[in-house]
Amino acid sequence: FNELWLREWADPALSTEQLSAQLTMAGLEVDAVAPVAGPFSGVVVGEIVAAVQHPNAEKLRVCQVNAGEYSTDGPRQIVCGAPNARVGIRVPVALVGAELPPAVGEDAGAKPFQIGIGKLRGVESFGMLCSARELQLSEDHVGLLELAADAPLGADLRRVLNLDDTLFTLKLTPNLAHGLSLYGIAREVSALTGSPLKSP
Repeated sequence: FNELWLREWADPALSTEQLSAQLTMAGLEVDAVAPVAGPFSGVVVGEIVAAVQHPNAEKLRVCQVNAGEYSTDGPRQIVCGAPNARVGIRVPVALVGAELPPAVGEDAGAKPFQIGIGKLRGVESFGMLCSARELQLSEDHVGLLELAADAPLGADLRRVLNLDDTLFTLKLTPNLAHGLSLYGIAREVSALTGSPLKSP
C-alpha cells in the first residue's frame, strides 16, 4: 500500500520511518519501504497538438507539443517513435534539461539521463515524450504513457500523479488478517497513535 493512501484514513504526526517502526513493533512487520517512483525531474504534462510523418524515417513522427506555461513561444517540436503518438493525447514531456532515471538494467551507480536538444534523422527535437518504462513507473514500453484528458498542461508530473510517495510492503502472519485491507491497517495505526480514523 502507499503511504498517502493510508494517510487519507489515519494521519499520525509521524515520519515515514517512525510509522514503519510503529507498525513493525505492533506486529504488522514492514518487510520493505520503497519510493513509488524513481528519481526524475523536469517532466511536465504536455498535449500533442500536431503529428506528421518524419520525412526521413518510417517509424518516427514529428510532433508539436503544448507543454503549457513552459511553451511561451508556442508548441515545441519533439521527434517521437512511439506508435501511439497522436493528436489530442496528454503525455509526459521531458523538457530540455530534464533528468530521467538511468535505463533499466544499468548498475545502481549509473548517472541520470539528461535531456538535451537533439537531431533525429535531420529533424531537431526539443525534449522527449516518455513511456511509463522510461520514467520507471512500470515495465510498459509499448508506447507513450497516456495521461487523463484533464491533466493540467505544464504541471509537474510528479505532483499530478502523486509520485512523491512511499510504498510499504507488510509481512503478515495468519492472525493479522485485518492487515489485508487498507482500512484494517488504518484502524491499527489509529489505535496505536491516537490519530483520528476517517470512516468510508
